[in-house]
This record gives sequence, structure tokens and C-alpha cells, in this order.
Amino acid sequence: QVNVVESGGGLVQPGGSLRLSCAASGSGFSFYTMGWYRQAPGRQREFVGLIRPNGIRNYAESVKGRFTISRDNAKNTVYLQMNSLKPEDTAVYYCNTRVGSQEYWGQGTQVTVSS
Repeated sequence: QVNVVESGGGLVQPGGSLRLSCAASGSGFSFYTMGWYRQAPGRQREFVGLIRPNGIRNYAESVKGRFTISRDNAKNTVYLQMNSLKPEDTAVYYCNTRVGSQEYWGQGTQVTVSS
């Protein structure tokens, strides 16, 4: 069992920045690939990016150059730094990992980009 908890969401103006955090339980955190997803109202959940245990990162085209994922294995935490935010980034952001055949999701954190 892995518990995943996101935090750091809020209201930000267009062009602003926000950093989300995702804390995961478990002694095997350093071996987990950690992913970020988001779901806007009326839309399907979509991939944002991920970071592998070796530090390799992948991003959706829509966030490349604006979002950065990092991890701190000592704190069992992964971060999503979001810069140059746009109204279309408004969504509930979720953290995800898979251990074996089991997927784990957090409860999500709301990000609203609006003036």
C-alpha cells in the first residue's frame, strides 16, 4: 500500500507560478516512477509529466518548457514547478505511481489560473 498526497494548489494569475508537492509513503520511493496528471472540468484526465527513478523526465507537449518535475528521495516527495501558467492549465492535479500491478493516486489538488 502506497499513500500519495498532493498539496500546493491554489489560485494564481496568468503568467504566474505555482509549485505542487506530492508526498508518497513507502520505503521504496526512490525506485518509483512518479507521474503528474490533471483533469479539467468536463474533460478526461490527461498526462502532464513523470520522473523515473534515474531522474529521466517526460512531459506532455502542452507543458514542455513551462513545467518542471523534480524529486527529493530523502523526503519521499516529488514536485511539479509550474511557470508561465495559462488559464487552460486550470485543473485538478493528481500524483500517481505504480508499484507492481497496483496504481496509486492522490486525492488531487486544485489549480486555478485566472485574473
